[in-house]
Amino acid sequence: IAGIAARNPAWIQLLGLCPLLAVSSSTVTSLALALASAGVLVGSNVTISMLRRFIPDFARLPAFVLVVATFTTCAVLLMEAYAFELYLRIALFVQIIVTNCMILGRAEAFASRQPVWPSLLDALGTAAGFALALVTLGMVREAVGRGTLFAGMDMLFGPGAATWALALPGDWPGLLIATLPPGAFIIAGLLLGLGNALAGSRRHDGEQ
Repeated sequence: IAGIAARNPAWIQLLGLCPLLAVSSSTVTSLALALASAGVLVGSNVTISMLRRFIPDFARLPAFVLVVATFTTCAVLLMEAYAFELYLRIALFVQIIVTNCMILGRAEAFASRQPVWPSLLDALGTAAGFALALVTLGMVREAVGRGTLFAGMDMLFGPGAATWALALPGDWPGLLIATLPPGAFIIAGLLLGLGNALAGSRRHDGEQ
């Protein structure tokens, strides 16, 4: 549970910010990267935990990278097979999941030292925290930048999901900067500041 809030990899540890900012221009791209990252994180954590007694200390990092790269390749092939149009939009950032500090960090700090079940739970919590940060940022940027929510979900879930798209009330024309790289930094900073303010308020109320 700590990986969702208290140790959130994006908002608290500030890991994986490159894909977080680059891919979060819409909800569907954010969700796609979140699912791919979760699959790689869970698979690599469990595998490294199972093999931890057989990996010599001098080869730990290369072995971890090899395991993560294997699951990253699986994620790439799955997206190419079942969501190719969406994959083309985020291809680079799916391919570089292998270098994500969040995944390698959990492999080194936790999975390489713990049994399989705790490693699986740790991966699920960390993946949920990263997905929460990524999808929240994607939803806010899509809403502010385009005036829509859940547009293009059919690229991920099939034609039936085309009806999921929502238009914000009031004929909001959209603010272009929110969908551009500067907007990613601005909105991410505002969300991070809001989260810190809420956390500080709760701590203050608790002390009183």
